[in-house]
Amino acid sequence: MPYDENRPDRGDRFGDRGDRFGGGGDRFGGDRFGGGGDRFDRGDRYDRGERREGGTSVKARLRAKARKRDRKNRKRTFARKKVSRLTTDKTVVVDYKDPKLLRSFLSETGKILPRRITGNTAKQQRVVALAVKRARHLALLPYPPNMA
Repeated sequence: MPYDENRPDRGDRFGDRGDRFGGGGDRFGGDRFGGGGDRFDRGDRYDRGERREGGTSVKARLRAKARKRDRKNRKRTFARKKVSRLTTDKTVVVDYKDPKLLRSFLSETGKILPRRITGNTAKQQRVVALAVKRARHLALLPYPPNMA
């Protein structure tokens, strides 16, 4: 490109930065942040709560203690054991031809709810699962959407 008198030279356009990535400029390592050197060299980080030679930091121990306290509090919230409808009401019989009853053991998406949610015993859960599968085969109940 030919020389143009009206066009400012590179030094005027970019100010007094000096070399773009080297030392000496005040952008990454000049006078402003104390000393030159590499931008990413931060020195010792022990003041930021990193692990020291003697195990975990104070911050990490406090976090662990808070997690333990939360776990304890969560355990207390489940005061009563879940009881299944099948256990309480002896007249209810699980049958694959009764989709109204079987829907109470399905989620909104059509998946069979686990025992910890319904409160069924293992034997009751097996009977419910078999009935739901038979009802699905006869198109009385929907299959869950394929997530593949």
